[in-house]
Amino acid sequence: MKDALYGGVNAAVLTAMRADLSPDLDRMAAHARWLLANGCTGLGVLGTTGEANSFGLHERKQVLEGLISRGIPATRMMPGTGCASLTDTVELTRHARDAGCPGVLVLPPFYYKGPSDDGLFAYFSEVVNRVGGGVALYLYNFPQQSAVPFTLDLIGRLRAAFPGVFRGVKDSGGDYANMKAMCDAFARDGFEVYSGSDEFLQRILTDGGAGCITAASNANCHFGGLVYRHRTGPDADAAQAVLNATRKAATGVPLIPGLREIIARSTGDDGWRTIRPPHLKLTPAQADAVWAAWGAAGALPLPGLASARAAE
Repeated sequence: MKDALYGGVNAAVLTAMRADLSPDLDRMAAHARWLLANGCTGLGVLGTTGEANSFGLHERKQVLEGLISRGIPATRMMPGTGCASLTDTVELTRHARDAGCPGVLVLPPFYYKGPSDDGLFAYFSEVVNRVGGGVALYLYNFPQQSAVPFTLDLIGRLRAAFPGVFRGVKDSGGDYANMKAMCDAFARDGFEVYSGSDEFLQRILTDGGAGCITAASNANCHFGGLVYRHRTGPDADAAQAVLNATRKAATGVPLIPGLREIIARSTGDDGWRTIRPPHLKLTPAQADAVWAAWGAAGALPLPGLASARAAE
């Protein structure tokens, strides 16, 4: 899929925080630079891994603006803009567009459970009409978290009603059959299907998908980049095996604090462990376990990460 806006490996970027739980934009920008230099083609900021829904509207704008002002290209970022509030979704989407981001990742309205496809179609129609164009919308299918899935019928209706607006989907549902069904139905027309799980990267590229947007890419992006470049063959297969093992390691403890632990130990920067409630830091036993699991997966040390931080 040569025309994909975000084709390749996209990290669902952790949001660095200060001790008072405010965004630490210097630390986050340094991490974003390392990601782009070590296998990532793009950055999914302010998504689930970035704890977006633990931040207010103005904080989310501050994060995006702060990254851009620190030299992170807007053209490489796909901010999460989906909120329970229609007007907040529209405001954040316009803000990302005006900042220069080519696309945004949009959750469905997730507070009211069990909306019909007609209700979701009405919601997204309002978003499109109020935003007024100029930015691609990527649907965020994560029913385990949002409890609101996107059906193939709904995706087809939205694409037909708003040609060129709904550019792709991130599927974090973990069901590869669903990802493949999206590829089979829409990829030939340029619809970008991204896996939200590392273990499916090689498969989805083979089936016409555009790549991945994943949490573990915060630390395993070097290997994701190898898979994306080589696709098949011994190098790609070996790198995919590391992705599989690191995905298993990452989900062996609470995911977000576990990834923060890996970055904190790799950089010697304790600040990476700071996290907003209701998430909690790992226990010492969990922290040791996730570090050992990443080591056993062959992913440590993270290439150049400690030296990159020292140079900041």
